[in-house]
Amino acid sequence: MNLDNLTTIAQMADFLAGSQAIVFGVASTKDERYCLVERVLKRFNYPRLKRDEKGVVIQFLMKLSRYSRQQLTRMIGRFCEKKKLKRYQKTTQGFTRVYTPEDIKLLAQVDQLHETPNGCRVKKLCERAYHEFNDEAYQRLACISIAHIYNLRKSSTYQRVRCHYEKTKPVRVVHIGERRKPRPDGKPGYIRIDTVHQGDFDGKKGVYHINAVDEITQFEVVISVEKISEQYLIPALAILLETFPFVIINFHSDNGSEYINKMVADLLNKLHIDMTKSRSRHSNDNGLAEGKNAAVVRKMFGYSHIPQHFASRINEFNTQALNPYINYHRPCLFPKTIIDEKGKQKKKYRYEDVMTPYEKLKSLPEAQQYLKENMTFEKLDDIAKAMTDNQAAEYLQQQRQLLFKHIHEDNRKRA
Repeated sequence: MNLDNLTTIAQMADFLAGSQAIVFGVASTKDERYCLVERVLKRFNYPRLKRDEKGVVIQFLMKLSRYSRQQLTRMIGRFCEKKKLKRYQKTTQGFTRVYTPEDIKLLAQVDQLHETPNGCRVKKLCERAYHEFNDEAYQRLACISIAHIYNLRKSSTYQRVRCHYEKTKPVRVVHIGERRKPRPDGKPGYIRIDTVHQGDFDGKKGVYHINAVDEITQFEVVISVEKISEQYLIPALAILLETFPFVIINFHSDNGSEYINKMVADLLNKLHIDMTKSRSRHSNDNGLAEGKNAAVVRKMFGYSHIPQHFASRINEFNTQALNPYINYHRPCLFPKTIIDEKGKQKKKYRYEDVMTPYEKLKSLPEAQQYLKENMTFEKLDDIAKAMTDNQAAEYLQQQRQLLFKHIHEDNRKRA
């Protein structure tokens, strides 16, 4: 840099206007640019300059150093305070790391065991693992925020660990069941039910899953059948209704003919269960069961074809592993209805309301009155505490691997 012929502020202003001849080269390193700024400030005695002259100096330094006005203002402030300008190289790494690679691997393990649930469920599972089951490995993850769970899922450590629809059929008028939305008023026993078909292959139907969910507690029972004819469906429904620990009051389904028929109506009448069905142009009437179809059944069994003769084997898996896991170890989100000043209802999902279906059942006022005659919370507590959440998820994954291994081996033999 040759600034020997630049001795006055007027010459500097002429240079900025483009009329002053000067030979210069832009400094290539940070240290050279800091030296340049310091030399100019000392040569022109910057602290004693007038306001408009200081502006010319700043404009001149902006052009030569390529620093922004804000950065130069900070540098000039340090020069005026200490009479010199020195560059300090920051060596800190920013925020202190809270969650270790072991924590991230543990998070990936939880996601893998529990089929990658949403952030609320993961946080609740980590809290339960530390507070309920005294697993010290989850001490830090028990305090993690929901938003940061998604940040950790994007990390390289996490990524290294884890590296048919049918058209709606037109409604036919059938005088079975009442077309209305159930109103449980905070009481369990109002179940929503739907059927999930496990695909076709070469013209052969797959197994059918019957998915029933209680509206208040989200207590869920999944049963699989070979066909949805009355020969298979009626016994399956009887077992399904008996599996719920509380008394069933209402049975709500869509307008599918597998449920809206005389055989099902007679079964419900014998058990004194009210029967309702979804209304036209109200697609959310059975939304709870349909949401669980995607979040539980499809996540567990996928979309591929499973032959019908595996229904009994799948039912063993449902009874031993799936149903206990989703009811006693899988946290769910429960909405809280808020009414604003205009009378409009809005549902909010708060973290403090995240709990398992069984915990929700126990939290109801005078919950004992809803249980069946020979059922007690002591018996249900034994089931809930038999395994930790992670042990139940690990058992579920092991049993599912054995199930699909059996299905694939049998399909190869038949092929």
